[in-house]
Amino acid sequence: MQLSIIIVNYNVKFFIEQCLFSVYKSLKNINAEIFVVDNNSVDGSIGLIKEKFPNVILIENHTNVGFAKANNQAIKLAKGKYILLLNPDTVLQEDTLQKSIDFMSNHPDAGGLGIKMVDGKGNFLPESKRGLPTPSIAFYKIFGLARLFPKSKKFGQYHLTFLDKSKNHCVDVLSGAYMLLRKETLDKVGLLDETYFMYGEDIDLSYRIIKGGYKNYYLAESSIIHYKGESTKKSSVNYVIVFYKAMAIFANTHFSKNNAGLFNLLIYFAIYLRAFTAVLTRLIRQTFFPAIDFIIILTGLYVCKVFYETEFKLYPNFYSKSILNIFFPIYTFIWMIFMYWSGGYDTPFKIKNCIRGILTGTAFILLIYSLLPEYYRFSRALILIGSIYTLLFYLISRILYSKLKIKRFQFKAKNINMRVAIVGSQQEIIRVNNLLNQTNNRPGFIGFVDSSSGIDNKENYLGHIDQINEIINIHKINEIIFCARDISSQHIIEQMVTMVSKDVEFKIAPPESLSIIGSNSIESAGDLYVIDTNNIGRPENIRKKRLLDFIISIALIIFSPFIIWFQYKKINFIKNCFYVLFGNYTWVGFGKELRRDLPTIKPSVLLPLNNNDNINNNKLFFTYAKEYNAENDLKTILYNFKKLGA
Repeated sequence: MQLSIIIVNYNVKFFIEQCLFSVYKSLKNINAEIFVVDNNSVDGSIGLIKEKFPNVILIENHTNVGFAKANNQAIKLAKGKYILLLNPDTVLQEDTLQKSIDFMSNHPDAGGLGIKMVDGKGNFLPESKRGLPTPSIAFYKIFGLARLFPKSKKFGQYHLTFLDKSKNHCVDVLSGAYMLLRKETLDKVGLLDETYFMYGEDIDLSYRIIKGGYKNYYLAESSIIHYKGESTKKSSVNYVIVFYKAMAIFANTHFSKNNAGLFNLLIYFAIYLRAFTAVLTRLIRQTFFPAIDFIIILTGLYVCKVFYETEFKLYPNFYSKSILNIFFPIYTFIWMIFMYWSGGYDTPFKIKNCIRGILTGTAFILLIYSLLPEYYRFSRALILIGSIYTLLFYLISRILYSKLKIKRFQFKAKNINMRVAIVGSQQEIIRVNNLLNQTNNRPGFIGFVDSSSGIDNKENYLGHIDQINEIINIHKINEIIFCARDISSQHIIEQMVTMVSKDVEFKIAPPESLSIIGSNSIESAGDLYVIDTNNIGRPENIRKKRLLDFIISIALIIFSPFIIWFQYKKINFIKNCFYVLFGNYTWVGFGKELRRDLPTIKPSVLLPLNNNDNINNNKLFFTYAKEYNAENDLKTILYNFKKLGA
């Protein structure tokens, strides 16, 4: 066998679908086998692969064993002369595999081969070619000298930026996203080092290949798309720590004691610096606006108090400051919590969510107020005035933020302003257009660009693919969706690269798929359009479900002296109330067992109502997860009222 392709998958269902589709298109006239090693995904990846790619050799791990160990599992079974380690968030050109194999055949000294990679906007990815991260090179990288002097042979060694990216080169380090290896090379230098969980194993193997007497090459004659960022979010603290610790493992393994010590000093300095920066940035991003809201709402309540005292009570300091200093912050916090639960902090901002949050928050405050001792009940009128002020503040501030073009406070989703061109044959354009209209990302304008012989629907017909640059300029297009069935990956990548200077986003629609995939930048995860369903995994549904669980648990606990007599299992009923209250369980869901093929939710006390005896649990759970409705949870609880101790 000529080639064994190994893909390690972890919760990137739609990306691996597109990846496998491109792999099969690139395998023409190549005798090959494809392995997918799944590291315990819970997004339905396994079901999709079994259904759409039955010829794939699927290895199912029941824990996440890491990148190195998962690859080694398949390498030990592989029969190919060449082994390709491939990321699931990649798209190959039709000639990629053949050109790669031809290059290896023509260069018997080649132990490994990397390739030219671009991101989802057509930008060249510098990690396509890298130098060995020695202490000096790491120093230049960490302290920014590599970025300041990219053409310098001294400072630009980390990404070999002084080498022409359009020419083939001998390099030190290959990227694990696309790493073609000779089987005989692996037999000599060994498999991936399983000490590395993720990151660094490609550097380690590349170095061992060179030490084994082989060379590593960078191939510029073909290219692939790498939606960098899908498996791990690059800005996370966890990524920073894992990546730099992998570099420390490499130094301790391959460098001398003195060099390893210096390298580790640099590494741990980088870890703490990057981790501190990441934590601080995330903290500021997440808390800045809520903190502003809290301060302004709380300050406004005191202003409302002074106004009410002066205008209606006729003298200042009518209310006890000590009581107000306790309850005003509490009321502010309650309004903000209910705003969050009702979706008032979601993007895009919706006025109805804001009104609902303040009204329900006010109702909750008045309910608590009515239960307080007389001494603490200072004024219902002041609460109502405060709620009106809070509502006005939220509305006015969000309008202001929106005018200032702060993205998270836009009143309309960004896609409303998107002008999209779908490129393909008429049949695929119709399919993709229908798919797009079923998603939650409906653009403001959709036009059709023909890639073949013509389109009957002239109403939205913009022109032929050869006119794509003129179409973008004239129709102000800011997003292009390529139909992969009609257009080769090579043509798609060429179009992306030539239009990289334009402010255009790109997406690819695989054939017979329910997804449209793309990525906006090197730092962002891929954008994904999928059919819009009220999935239980949506943040707003997670909040609704948790809020319903919380309220019902509180009510059941309060009235438990009466309710417990109706329960079949009384002790379990009390336990379940507290399990759900503290978030260990949910009242309604998929039962106590983890379902890897469904969105992850807490173990449940009850199963959804089944109104059709002919429907099995798998279909029932799928329907429940796809079209979640909190009202159905409530109906299930009422119907199974005596079984809450199950």
